[in-house]
Amino acid sequence: MADVVIVGGGPVGLYLAVLLLQEGVAVQVLEQRLHRDLHSRAIGIHPPALQALERAGVASKMVSEGVPIRRGFAISGGKAVGSMSFTPVSDRFPFVLALPQFRTEALLERRVRELDPAALVRGIRATGIGDDGGRVTISAAAGTAPVQVSAALAVAADGSRSVMRSLLGIPVRTRRYPDHYVMGDFADAGAFGQDAVLFLAAGGIVESFPLPGGLRRWVVRVSEPGPAPSAGHLTWLVQQRTGVDLDSGTNSMLSSFSVRSTIARRLVAGRVALIGDAAHEISPIGGQGMNLGWLDAQELAPIILAALEGQPVGQALRTFELHRRKAARTARRQSEVNMMLGRPLPAPWVDLRNGVIGAIASVPPVNRLVARRFTMQ
Repeated sequence: MADVVIVGGGPVGLYLAVLLLQEGVAVQVLEQRLHRDLHSRAIGIHPPALQALERAGVASKMVSEGVPIRRGFAISGGKAVGSMSFTPVSDRFPFVLALPQFRTEALLERRVRELDPAALVRGIRATGIGDDGGRVTISAAAGTAPVQVSAALAVAADGSRSVMRSLLGIPVRTRRYPDHYVMGDFADAGAFGQDAVLFLAAGGIVESFPLPGGLRRWVVRVSEPGPAPSAGHLTWLVQQRTGVDLDSGTNSMLSSFSVRSTIARRLVAGRVALIGDAAHEISPIGGQGMNLGWLDAQELAPIILAALEGQPVGQALRTFELHRRKAARTARRQSEVNMMLGRPLPAPWVDLRNGVIGAIASVPPVNRLVARRFTMQ
């Protein structure tokens, strides 16, 4: 019988499971996907999240597989208009780590299975929830077969379209933005090394990040939502805005997305808590969402341990909810600034924006402050 049931076996749910399993808690993780999604988007792991992941015994392996990004450059018209160093941000992890989400999930799943081979169960879809004040019962389906899982506490980590949040009747506040992006991974020609590069083009921003395996991700803002483009069309967009020629034949991933944000009005309902995208969906621009979820789990884990020991945790849960909703609003504001800086502008305004970025980058204390904001410090 489980002490805690976690609905959602993505990176956030798996991380929380590790923290609890390491303390001897009986955990059941219910994941509806039969197989890990190899087309996942998130790649950036910020220093605070790396410090949190170190507690789960996976940070070192992630660093050995990933690409440490220590600097970022802003380029416009072929000229650098500003740069940012992440090195002073953290003594332990002085970089943002680029690692595809499917590898992050694989390493966390391996750690879960080291601690309890039976903890993660795939192919289970939550369909109902009951809370009698003493235990939580999750009704679910494994294929067509009904299943029930009972635990002292439950955590919803089942993503931005959270079934658990809907079952609990928790409303969300949603913002939609006029920002749409296409992205793809291509062989890295080696021009930018391990640096992140932002091309501030008049037609909209182009972002470029190194990836393991000699790859590089390119993210291009477009004017209208739509399906993922062909590799040829994406390489054309990149060439038109940046002058960089990509080899479309080396493409290994294509995707498109539009941006919205949601923050749940409550993160705690009875004996159930929400974390990760179930609690707050943040624009992928800036790469904060997955990191924010890990920090949710890190704050919630000791409260769960105290509750299982019979300690009163009402005030701790209220503080958790206050802290994590505030953190989500801060992350949302940062993502809104990131998107605003990347929107199309007429030529005079492009020059003004570039001048402001250059001025900020040239003042070391301000540059360090902005670097801390970008890396969630």
